[in-house]
Amino acid sequence: MTKVTWKCKGLLMTVTLDLPPNVEQAYLAEARAKGVPLADLVREVLIARQPALPATETVFQQGLGLFGSPEDTALLDEVVAIAYEERRRPASPSVVL
Repeated sequence: MTKVTWKCKGLLMTVTLDLPPNVEQAYLAEARAKGVPLADLVREVLIARQPALPATETVFQQGLGLFGSPEDTALLDEVVAIAYEERRRPASPSVVL
């Protein structure tokens, strides 16, 4: 059994992994070959394989911090909608004199 400890952003985390002996030996050999502690190698592997976190906020919620209030965000949405409507209208014929 391998116990790996490392600090991450001021937090100390201890993870105990129950690995088959051949897997443990392979990671220990790789860490030695790279000249890094086993904890650093495991950290690299975990970061490289980190799953993407699901989005928890809507685009509207994400924009709240940018515009100060829900009213500001709603107003911006309205302005953008008007701009899109204007772009969809056919162009006025130009008058040539």
